[in-house]
Amino acid sequence: MIKAVEMAAVQVEAQSRIEPLLLEVADVVNTTLDLDTTLRRVAELVRKVIDYEIFGILLLNEKTQELYFRFSVGHSSEVAERIRVKVGEGVTGVAAQRAEAVLVADVANDPRYISAVPNVRSELAVPLIVKNRVIGVIDIESPQPDHFTEEHKRLLTLIASRMAVGIENARLYTRMTRQTKTLLLLNEIARELTSILNLDELLKRVGELLSQLIDFQMFSILLLDPAGEKLQHRFSLRFQENIQLKHDIPTGKGIVGAAAEERRAILIKDVKKDPRYIDTNPETRSELAVPLIYKDKVIGVLDLEHTKKGFFSEDHQRTITTLAAQIAIAIENARLYEQIARQEGRLERDLAMARELQVRLLPQAFPQLGHLEIAAKFSPARTIGGDLYDFLTYSQSRVGLVIGDVSGKGAPAAIYAALVAGILRSHAPMEPAPAEMLAAVNYSLVERRIDAQFVSLIYCIWDDASLTLQVANSGLPRPVYCHKGKTQMIEATGLPLGLFEDAEYDEFVFQAEADDIFVFFSDGILDATNRAGELFGRTRLEKIIAECSTQPADSIVKSIFKAAADHASGVETFDDQTVVAIKVKGSTPKRT
Repeated sequence: MIKAVEMAAVQVEAQSRIEPLLLEVADVVNTTLDLDTTLRRVAELVRKVIDYEIFGILLLNEKTQELYFRFSVGHSSEVAERIRVKVGEGVTGVAAQRAEAVLVADVANDPRYISAVPNVRSELAVPLIVKNRVIGVIDIESPQPDHFTEEHKRLLTLIASRMAVGIENARLYTRMTRQTKTLLLLNEIARELTSILNLDELLKRVGELLSQLIDFQMFSILLLDPAGEKLQHRFSLRFQENIQLKHDIPTGKGIVGAAAEERRAILIKDVKKDPRYIDTNPETRSELAVPLIYKDKVIGVLDLEHTKKGFFSEDHQRTITTLAAQIAIAIENARLYEQIARQEGRLERDLAMARELQVRLLPQAFPQLGHLEIAAKFSPARTIGGDLYDFLTYSQSRVGLVIGDVSGKGAPAAIYAALVAGILRSHAPMEPAPAEMLAAVNYSLVERRIDAQFVSLIYCIWDDASLTLQVANSGLPRPVYCHKGKTQMIEATGLPLGLFEDAEYDEFVFQAEADDIFVFFSDGILDATNRAGELFGRTRLEKIIAECSTQPADSIVKSIFKAAADHASGVETFDDQTVVAIKVKGSTPKRT
């Protein structure tokens, strides 16, 4: 009867200890998802009911089937970081393998014991089990033999059964939080990298951003040479210091060469055990090499190294592999931009030279005539253009005046304009009449026909002795004749040159008087457009000519250009603009 009472009392006492314990376990499980906090509170909780000297929580790496210390008390950090216990080995490994608690009264008599801390005599290892799956082991040790009892075993098993869920939840939460942060950072990195178009600046930034993801010690980006035979160091960091590495690595050689050749990431836990490793950094122990692939073509390799063996994980490999695709795109964008920038630089230099040549092909001075003022201006829509004007010397005080507009814009139009100018000058010594000149140029261009290329020309001959002007037109806007302040169109029209073999052209003759003005222009003047879409047009042009009829020819040209520019202010010029104005001088010889 007394024994029964004593046993009941023991049970009551045990129950009184267990109930608060379970409440504390529930509190730990329900109030935190931070893994480090959870593990620390487990250690504190166990100490309240079991006096231990050494404590450890080992978690299971399911792929390698190894236990590793995630939290410990009494182990040096170096030992805890280094130790890996295979499932089935040691006391903790056996507990994990059997999925049951293992109590060793004296480890000196147990061959399974793996010595990690001196003077340990007793050990108790209890598996952490979630849904019939071992996720780790709680391990406590003492320097006293027989220190742990069956009651301790039962209490620790009870704690472990409840805490396993909390630890697993905290692990999952930590993993998900880390993955979320990684994904957000990857997104930020990808967005930032695509905005950097300078290759050196880009590679430097890649290194800086990667250091936010992985605490590497050595970092290199190697790019494949144009022949695809070797990887060249393009950017390298050693312990956060930028260094220049000159040695190239043939494709297929070394770990980076293998990554390029095999087109896959290569993770090496210990380079000293890998025969492929090229010993360029004696301090390196672990390495991660990831190929940079763009449009199914390897363009380089991203290489990370660390002095610690096994530093890089499969999570690191997945993260860098994901990021490598964005880095490859950014590198190609930067290289393409640099290539375009070089080409644009060459093009700008070529265009500047072409512009200078075109300006020099234009008349450097206007003909000096006794009874005629001449003024002209050419303004290309781009660096160079397809408009032209020229003055050709005839005998007996006569001069040929030409203004032209080539189809299209830019370099092709400028080259075609130079061709037309050459043809005009080749025919000038024969002193053809305006209609004959247009027919001759047309014949030459038809012989050299270029698809979609043609030119509109007005050709005039001024006779300074008789004050007569002969005019023929092949498609330019009809010129303006201003007599005593009143303007009218010269109804000269015709087909552009270079399109039709048998085209014929009309010719008009004007007997000029003092202060008469003739203005010739390309359609870029009439077509100048303002923000409202309104053309400058002929009405505005003739009004300006009439208003300026008392001014010199040069003032008329300047006024036309200024008015067209003011009209189209804020709108990009889309066509070349050319104006030639001639004005009969006020003092002219009397006609007989």
